[in-house]
Amino acid sequence: MNQFMDTPLENVRVIGIYAHIDAGKTTTSEAILYYTGRIHRPGSVDAGNTQLDWMEQERMRGITITAAATTCYWHGCRINLIDTPGHIDFTAEVMRSIRVIDGAVIVMCGVGGVETQTETVWRYANQQNLPRLVFINKLDRESADFEGALAAAKRRLTPYAIPLQLPIGSGEQFTGVIDLLEQRALIWQEGREEPETQTVPASLAEQVAQVRGEVLDAICETDEELLSQRLDGRNPDLASIRIALRRATIAGRLVPVLCGSARQRIGIQPLLDAIAGYLPAPVDRPQVEGVLPGHGESTVRSASLSTPFCASAFKIVSDPHVGHLTWVRAFSGERNLSETVYNPRTGEEERLGRIYQIHANHRKGVERVKVGDVVALVGIKSAITGDTLCDPAHPILLEEFRFPQPVISVALSPSSDEERDRLHQCVTRLCEEDPTLQLIYDSETGEQVLSGMGELHLEIAVDRLRSEYGMIARPSPLQIAYRETVRRKAEALGNYRKQTGGHGHFALARLRVEPLPRGKGILFRCVASPLELPEQFVRAIELGAREALEKGVTAGYPTTDLQVTILGGKYHEVDSNSLDFKIAGSMAVRQAVRQAGGWLLEPVMLADIRVDEEALGSLLADFSRRRGMVSNLEVHGSERRVQGEVPLVEMRGYATILRDLTHGRGTFTLEFRRFEVVPEKLAERIIEQRQVQGKIAKR
Repeated sequence: MNQFMDTPLENVRVIGIYAHIDAGKTTTSEAILYYTGRIHRPGSVDAGNTQLDWMEQERMRGITITAAATTCYWHGCRINLIDTPGHIDFTAEVMRSIRVIDGAVIVMCGVGGVETQTETVWRYANQQNLPRLVFINKLDRESADFEGALAAAKRRLTPYAIPLQLPIGSGEQFTGVIDLLEQRALIWQEGREEPETQTVPASLAEQVAQVRGEVLDAICETDEELLSQRLDGRNPDLASIRIALRRATIAGRLVPVLCGSARQRIGIQPLLDAIAGYLPAPVDRPQVEGVLPGHGESTVRSASLSTPFCASAFKIVSDPHVGHLTWVRAFSGERNLSETVYNPRTGEEERLGRIYQIHANHRKGVERVKVGDVVALVGIKSAITGDTLCDPAHPILLEEFRFPQPVISVALSPSSDEERDRLHQCVTRLCEEDPTLQLIYDSETGEQVLSGMGELHLEIAVDRLRSEYGMIARPSPLQIAYRETVRRKAEALGNYRKQTGGHGHFALARLRVEPLPRGKGILFRCVASPLELPEQFVRAIELGAREALEKGVTAGYPTTDLQVTILGGKYHEVDSNSLDFKIAGSMAVRQAVRQAGGWLLEPVMLADIRVDEEALGSLLADFSRRRGMVSNLEVHGSERRVQGEVPLVEMRGYATILRDLTHGRGTFTLEFRRFEVVPEKLAERIIEQRQVQGKIAKR
């Protein structure tokens, strides 16, 4: 029998590994695979031979770009592991994997401590109420500071972080960890894989006793019986302590913190023990909630083989050998090869052609998918990221995925006119894989505009067109992905009439637009009666309005954050059709937006900048000139960390500026925060430039 299929559900762990870039997350994953016997030799990011960073671009750049999945085993537990990118441009990979895991391991750098992406990941994990472990890595590095990193985690992530270990030495002298619960030292001797167990060094005995007492207090406070024993002066037995810690971790009341060096492979076995011992099995998590398709009535699925099948499609991959691969996490039930699954979004039933267990870019065929599995399916051609796949006889629709809007764009040109259609097809496939890539095709100018989360995001996308599809695309200079919205409420009538001699064309559509809070997108509702406007004409009005809003009204940028209400209209039994109402809807929404007055919105970013002390003054002055607002300033030895918000347009070419300001020693990251109104004079200039570009493109 296949071990993949046989592990009891209570021994399954579905986890994700997350970190800020350069915290050592991929090296940690490689060490986990090595000690679990999944690989016989751990790869190196520097050597470009890691298992989970398998893409050409990942190995060339030494960063994780796309989430990778694998399965490994540790002391009777099956660990379904998802390794995710640490760069902010690839946050979509983090968001969608967080939706399908049961627990998370957050890797922190012992030097950098809590960084921007650490906080972002923590925020997403909070939204899903995910149990977590923290692994403070790179304690073999010079300037590593376990206590400082732990204090930062308590201050900026959670006050419930408790250390289960203390490091022995630091930097080059880092040799092992002290297990606080067992009161023993684990020393990794050079050339040996397994740690040597020793007594706690006398120099650390006092500190160990104090910290251990604090940790036991924190654990016992989550359990009434243990707290009573503790208050009576009795020491609870270690087995009861571990049970209470597991319960508290799963409930989110405590976050265990471990430490080590993945590069030196110190602390990895205890980390695996903690994953198996403290993170939840599928049966430990709450039931998955959804609605009955078409009814909106709430329903749930429990993690059991006996409940109807339900899975979430969290990643789409176009594989050159097998075609459309749909990565899913099964939350309940099971499905065998050749059986059908139902997609509530499309209303389609599709047959499972093949089921693959995933190990990075390698696959192994299996006979079924069941609760707790993370697998790839072949044959589900209709699925997109966030779709629910379920038992056709027991449909359920899970909550949809929501991703941040793209903030920067490039116009892509093919190497020849003959390649234009093929370029469009290839970019469309990339967008199907990555929901934060968006393609807008202008049929009038033939321009294909690809939008993404940052410069690196788009650079990787263009490079993937070359390496995976053999398509050489010429990108334009980077453009800011502005948005449009309305200032106030307005109503308008779209009147489309045309008489051609036979059947004519007739459609009247009346609608209202009104502003919504930032980040709400576009909402449609209809208050017209079915007698006034049949359903097919309502859908046509919405389609026409959506297309018009996507192209923009004021400056040609997509419109967002407004509600469109279809108030009514008129139709003719003979002369009206859906296309007429699509045109009328487009006309009406354009008129209404013009009457409502337009705002131009720009992406505002959270900047996280690290510089030496002597460069701080110049940095702050330059940041202010860029319309930046500093929100936080931290001191880490001779390093200064500046956080603040700044419009993305002001940060173009910033890498060169920062290099000059800091003599090459400064670093920064940008993370999208929200869209805000562009100052009026600047907006006028942008709109003028946009109109000139439009005239040139049409020539």
